Amino acid sequence: MKPEILVTKPIYAPTLAQLEREYTVHKLWTARDPDAFIKEVSGNVRGVVTTGLAGLSRAQMEALPGLEIIASFGNPRGTVDLAAAKERGVVVTNTPDYISTIVADLALGLLIAAMRCIAEGDRFVRAGKWPQGPIAPGCDLAGKTCGIVGLGRIGRGIAARVQACGMSVCYHGPHRKDDVSYPYYPDLEAMARESDCLVVICPLTPATRNLVDARILDALGPESFLVNVARGPVVNREALIAALREKRIAGAGLDVFWDEPRVPPELAVMENVVLTPHMGSATREIREERGRKVLANLRAHFAGKPVLTPIT
Repeated sequence: MKPEILVTKPIYAPTLAQLEREYTVHKLWTARDPDAFIKEVSGNVRGVVTTGLAGLSRAQMEALPGLEIIASFGNPRGTVDLAAAKERGVVVTNTPDYISTIVADLALGLLIAAMRCIAEGDRFVRAGKWPQGPIAPGCDLAGKTCGIVGLGRIGRGIAARVQACGMSVCYHGPHRKDDVSYPYYPDLEAMARESDCLVVICPLTPATRNLVDARILDALGPESFLVNVARGPVVNREALIAALREKRIAGAGLDVFWDEPRVPPELAVMENVVLTPHMGSATREIREERGRKVLANLRAHFAGKPVLTPIT
């Protein structure tokens, strides 16, 4: 008989189709009552396929007495309870890949779209407004300063890209980086005052939750922009909505939100905001690579072999 697995979220369609060919698949996202659904199928489920965002909690693991492996489509650190998995002897795998460049690409795209009013211009043309007169002008990138919150691999990629557009770079983080020459600001408010745009790409931790609040947005100012490609809660939701509504900042580009896939309706009607559906890593190439690794890990495990990409 095919091993039974639980899939928590809809993943890349070709990968899901292959899973359904090789396993008996239970789709958690289709259930009206997820907890009841898990209890219903729990007796025979040996594996879980989840995503880096959805993860798997201790309570969910405890509801699956036969669980042997959790295969994550993406990086599950912080969302899969690794301590609970270790206690149970459950194997946890991920799909290591190189998303730094593509997330940096999207960050630059959001920055250009926001500053040059690309999405607003698209709506303007489609609505037939052009014959009535020109759209309001956007802003140059060249000569402006981009403040980056979190200068890790992705942050460095963003720095290189905005520099190619003629921007200067500064950064904020918990520590100065000895191998870069960009100005470092230990005080985020001070950096915001000096920045024409703020790009957020730091991890979500207790220390960074609501890091970008009303104080930081006010320091950024009415002619500046915010781009968030980190996690929604790094930016205070109410403060951002108020700053955009009251034109205390010029605009924003957002790929991440607070309760995905739900987006605050206030943002959806604002012309000065560019919204994308958490697609920083959403390229066909990355999805195919992750799918191959999820399948390879499951196949190895159920064949009694070591998995390829375990989290230890």
